[in-house]
Amino acid sequence: MDGTSAVVTGASRGIGASVAERFAAEGAHVTCCARSREALTSVVDGIVDAGGAATAVRADVRDEFDVERLMEQAAKAGDGIDVVVANAAVNHGDPGESPLHEESYSRFDDTVRTNLRGAFTTVREALPHLADDGRILVPSGAVARESTAGMGTYAVSKAGAEALVRGFAADIDPAVGVVDPGYVATDLSGDKGRDPEDVAPMFVWAARDADDETVDGEILDLRTWKSATR
Repeated sequence: MDGTSAVVTGASRGIGASVAERFAAEGAHVTCCARSREALTSVVDGIVDAGGAATAVRADVRDEFDVERLMEQAAKAGDGIDVVVANAAVNHGDPGESPLHEESYSRFDDTVRTNLRGAFTTVREALPHLADDGRILVPSGAVARESTAGMGTYAVSKAGAEALVRGFAADIDPAVGVVDPGYVATDLSGDKGRDPEDVAPMFVWAARDADDETVDGEILDLRTWKSATR
């Protein structure tokens, strides 16, 4: 990924942090975004200390003006933007213990605003700066497609995010795809599942090695990745 300019939202922890670190290790300049400045700075300092190139931009994907500023700064850091990982997400309930009919309106609204509208805003504001052969990746999971009890608004928001990817894939030239890394140990999953570092290479493959037809409008899951790289 030498010479690549990448943006990763939700980069202060979990999958986002691991993807940012791996992209930088592969030679990309990574503009890292999150709401927590302190946690974000820690991730970026770690990347720089390891010899990578990264910039911290505190931004809230719920705010389109924040995201507009984020993308402008990312574009200035490189020659435009080559890769975007719209990773920022929240889950206000405990996985498997948050029935949809018990969700509060405030939790529903903030989850959708972050996970769905935030993904929309991230893609939309990146487009004016995106390279012609740029690539946009939106993490998701099986809960977006399979009925799973107790996943509440999180599952609804991820289903919407996957529909968003299909819509953008139909309307724009750059490849836009879903990356489903399976169950990964993050705050959103109750810290159960694979280590985020173990799935970061999957995002490198999706960003750099997979062809456009494999990515655009598609769901790249663990089986797809392993089959393509073994």
